[in-house]
Amino acid sequence: MPEPTRTDILIIGAGPVGLFAVFELGLFDMKCHLIDILDRPGGQCAELYPEKPIYDIPGYPIVSAQGLVDRLMEQIAPFKPGFSFNRMVTGLEKLDGGGFRVTTDENEVFEAKVVVIAAGGGSFQPKRPPIPGIEAYEQESVFYSVRRMEEFRGHDVMIVGGGDSALDWTLNLQPLARSVTLVHRRPEFRAAPDNVNKMYALQEMKQLEFLVGQVTGLKGADGKLSSATVKGLDGDVEVPCTRLLPFFGLTMKLGPIAEWGLNLHENLIPVDTEKFETSVPGIFAIGDINTYPGKLKLILSGFHEAALMTQAAKRIVSPGERVVFQYTTSSTSLQKKLGVA
Repeated sequence: MPEPTRTDILIIGAGPVGLFAVFELGLFDMKCHLIDILDRPGGQCAELYPEKPIYDIPGYPIVSAQGLVDRLMEQIAPFKPGFSFNRMVTGLEKLDGGGFRVTTDENEVFEAKVVVIAAGGGSFQPKRPPIPGIEAYEQESVFYSVRRMEEFRGHDVMIVGGGDSALDWTLNLQPLARSVTLVHRRPEFRAAPDNVNKMYALQEMKQLEFLVGQVTGLKGADGKLSSATVKGLDGDVEVPCTRLLPFFGLTMKLGPIAEWGLNLHENLIPVDTEKFETSVPGIFAIGDINTYPGKLKLILSGFHEAALMTQAAKRIVSPGERVVFQYTTSSTSLQKKLGVA
């Protein structure tokens, strides 16, 4: 077994609620590490609608989803949390001496005194496009995220989709790839206008190709792609393709969480409303993943849950130590932790 990464608190999910939990836990001197299946912090906010305006965050009459994530990352920076992205938690077990051992799909091991599940509606799973035989190429030539850009160097890369992820990776991989072809079913995009303009500029300079259409077939052998068929307005065209990146959005699944021995109710985790602990002592659930009487699925509700969870987590991490409630506005010690004293 690999040498474990040890931390006070392991947070599963790096969406807004998981990020704010780092702030609350950090005020009580608890070290946090976050694991997320996505390739960046922010969860659903950052991945599905980064430019969507949010109107019910206290103090912000309007803030974009990505803007909120950026502010949260700035807020927790003094506590230096650890992050592991592009990872799915596959195992969780109790340790004899207390605490938990958590493993990921990359064979990494973490040990923590407390586990906080802040996974929204569960782990995000990429949607598989309706391309016949695509399964045979997955993890060899077809990927639903980019974990290591170098693996695309020198390849004929085809990216399918019209959102931010598709445009981001079109621009990021273009300097590395032998060729880049972006395929979208229409010339309009749901991505940042600046990135769309950059893509069209590269197309104008013949440094990438943009095709309006849909991928209908793949050719290759033994999991290795050689080309893809794109059905466009003028019929089918065969495009060289050794790496395919489909970005068709995400679905939410509870995934391995369902096997962790927690009491579940309609794929949600029941918790108490005093400390938001699950049926397993030491495992907490905050945000949209939990349920209790009167639950409201709001980001601000998750922030409140994170604050109360922290009080209970501190008693587990530092048994016997007195938990002193303080205000950041008046506590010099808290202000020193935040670097503002």
